[in-house]
Amino acid sequence: MWKWEAEGAAKAVIVIIHGAMEHHGRYKWLVQMWRSSGYHVVMGDLPGQGITSRASRGHIDSFDEYLDEVKIWIEAAYEYSLPVFLLGHSMGGLVAIRLLQEEEWDIAGVILSSPCLGLKKQPPKMMKAISPGLNIVFPTYKVDSGLSPELVTRNPEVRESDLNDSLYVTKISVRWYSELTQSMKDAFEEIPDLQDVPLLVMQGGDDQVVDKKMVREWFNYTLQSEKQFKEWPNLYHEIFNEPEREDVFNYALGFVETRLKILGYVV
Repeated sequence: MWKWEAEGAAKAVIVIIHGAMEHHGRYKWLVQMWRSSGYHVVMGDLPGQGITSRASRGHIDSFDEYLDEVKIWIEAAYEYSLPVFLLGHSMGGLVAIRLLQEEEWDIAGVILSSPCLGLKKQPPKMMKAISPGLNIVFPTYKVDSGLSPELVTRNPEVRESDLNDSLYVTKISVRWYSELTQSMKDAFEEIPDLQDVPLLVMQGGDDQVVDKKMVREWFNYTLQSEKQFKEWPNLYHEIFNEPEREDVFNYALGFVETRLKILGYVV
């Protein structure tokens, strides 16, 4: 886990949860944008990703491992005695959802970036057929993730960086896939249990990874007292890495600062 402090007086703390296959190092631009806007940032690498563990990369025994890790980040954010916001991208968005369905937290708001609530690209039929059995007898068996840099962003600089990124996970275990799919189902089935906190969902209009129809469906069913949905036309999955990312950031910043004003903070 890492902490980056705001440039000048801090207004709040942003806890960022990265997506599948990636790591905190891919968020340098976003971290700096929050810092320069007056926010502390707390973030780490999820289990089996980044520099957490080379031996078990692309594998988890349970999705709860992700929830337990993020709880540590939130507790660290509380130490600043400032409002705390969650920002979860893709699978990180799913982690944020499941966390707020399982427990209640002192959170000022949640931003979900192309949350993983349905996959646009399904695994081969043979893989789907044998995965239940493999999940029991050989849960660590790994297959290619099927993700590539050109699927997640149109930004050529980010694509080039990802191709040379040794920490980028390229294979996932059968257990990981099983836990992901079950968590997506749970996110829908437990919608009534979602903590009532202000919610902003932002979705890439041309997402090649996540099924945007499922994201919209989940959003429509949520019972939040305050919620916003923003689809960004033509943007791919990683909306904070797209050529239009400054517009995306400013929209997220506006959501956060509106919430702070409502809470009585000067921004």
